[in-house]
Amino acid sequence: MKVFIRLFAAFFACSLLLAGCTNASVPADSATEIESNSDTSLAAAGTSAPITTEYFSTRDFEVGYDESQSAIITLSGDTATSSSDAVQISGSTVTITDEGTYILSGTLEDGMIIVNSEKTDKTQLVLKDVSIHSETSAAIYVLQSDKVFITTAADTINTLSNGGTFTAIDENNIDGVIYSREDITLNGSGTLVVSSPAGHGVISKDSLTATSGIYEINCASHGFEGKDDICIANADFTIVSGKDGIHAENADDASLGFVYIQSGTFDISAEGDGISAAAYMQIEDGSFNLLTGGGSVNGEVKTSEAWGSFMGGGRRREPKGNSVPEVDGRSSATPTGEDSTSIKGIKAGGNLMINGGKFTIDSADDSIHSNTSLEINGGVFEIASGDDAFHADENLTVNAGTIHISKSYEGLEGLHVRIAGGEISLVASDDGLNAAGGTDSSGMGGRGNDKFGSGNTSSNGSVVIAGGTLYIEASGDGIDANGTLQITGGDTTVCGPIIGDTATLDYDISGSITGGTFIGTGSARMAQTFTDSTQGVIMVRVGSQAAGTAFTLLDSEGNTVLTGTPDLPYETVILSSPQIQSKETYRITVDTFSEELTAS
Repeated sequence: MKVFIRLFAAFFACSLLLAGCTNASVPADSATEIESNSDTSLAAAGTSAPITTEYFSTRDFEVGYDESQSAIITLSGDTATSSSDAVQISGSTVTITDEGTYILSGTLEDGMIIVNSEKTDKTQLVLKDVSIHSETSAAIYVLQSDKVFITTAADTINTLSNGGTFTAIDENNIDGVIYSREDITLNGSGTLVVSSPAGHGVISKDSLTATSGIYEINCASHGFEGKDDICIANADFTIVSGKDGIHAENADDASLGFVYIQSGTFDISAEGDGISAAAYMQIEDGSFNLLTGGGSVNGEVKTSEAWGSFMGGGRRREPKGNSVPEVDGRSSATPTGEDSTSIKGIKAGGNLMINGGKFTIDSADDSIHSNTSLEINGGVFEIASGDDAFHADENLTVNAGTIHISKSYEGLEGLHVRIAGGEISLVASDDGLNAAGGTDSSGMGGRGNDKFGSGNTSSNGSVVIAGGTLYIEASGDGIDANGTLQITGGDTTVCGPIIGDTATLDYDISGSITGGTFIGTGSARMAQTFTDSTQGVIMVRVGSQAAGTAFTLLDSEGNTVLTGTPDLPYETVILSSPQIQSKETYRITVDTFSEELTAS
């Protein structure tokens, strides 16, 4: 097992802190350290910053081999041949018993490769146009070694498959086409195709690493699973899975089961989560195209028990309207059975940090989710979610990035939501921003599915907008701070609805603005304005105005101060900016409506 120093020891110490990270490249000729440097805000809070962590070894990136110094294994239908004393052949079972490099070519119609060497051995398997099918077990089984490297040779296509059942051959529960009890690294310049109609694609009961190569995985369970950790750089994945596309979990040690992605391409269609880590997750860069649970059209469905069946089996029942789908006659409202799996895009049981990358996510449940805290420091996001686009049980922080949310139940939800930068535009069928929400009823019948920690009452939350550009189009509250709202900078535009118990701003304790520009429109019925400000604030009822009706705010000399064209009908306009001075006179015009008023 690789030794890791725990990252994120002081990650998200306070909801109002602004943390930054540097991206590190991975040299192929030296040991690699990925360093995450926190700025002074973490130190100021009396916490230690995240510390340097080693994710890859030098050899993880080595794809070369010397054929003259390697053992050759030729696969021939129902048997194999090799001149190496370290290769034992019994029918269609090939067992490698010593360290070194082994070049495999040919076809095994129903057989397997077993690595069973000394615990200190490092072994490289080079796949050179290999096809291995095991009707009842793993195509490659790493029983014992220190570490095994599986390398696809350049310009080759290699196929590993299982016949649909896994029959025990020893005390280990072999349930993947590649199954390893030890550390394994996948790399190379070729393609590896994995088919597993009854189990996992690639699974390691230790650490699982990929540093190059093309992988096409089609499986009934998890596509790429590591017990202690999964670390990926430069690899290209296409995964269709009956459970999670990429999954890390260690039930025995909560500090393990983490995912680190430095780069790569990920095209994942999963009936479970797209990428899941039981512990923390960190993404530096990469291109991600994720479809989970059939996508946002299945927004009422919260687990794969209620939705999917691998390869289109008969268990699937498509939801209709707002009805709760049934599975074998059972309501999906309370999923049962071991096959019940969450269907989020990206999910971490611990802290989740994204520093860059391009993300296209269409998910039935939350698109990006953390059971603790979530931090976005960069990246481009195209999100369609059947529930929250971004959710954190504790702190949700956006420092940078370009985020477009075309569909969501709630756009950004956390106990504490802080926006310090970036460009965000979102459409929500309930609240745009929601702090400490759990389940409310302002929008679509109160179907919020996320639970916050015990002791978090309805007024413990906070929303802070300190920078960035934010556009919200919400059918519930534009900004719902079940606690306090504070705007200190940035440009915020909120278009709220005029039906139901909704408001442009909704807070329990206080709402203040001390910087930035705010333009809000919506219902007059539950309208709130700011309770405290250091710049001018205007709130005015303008009658019933149609969507697309422009308004203009003029100063006493007739100069335009602010203007806007809301995308939804509205009855109230709330304005604040450094250009609006308290106790000064302004005029607002909306279509035929015109009124002179004094800023508060």
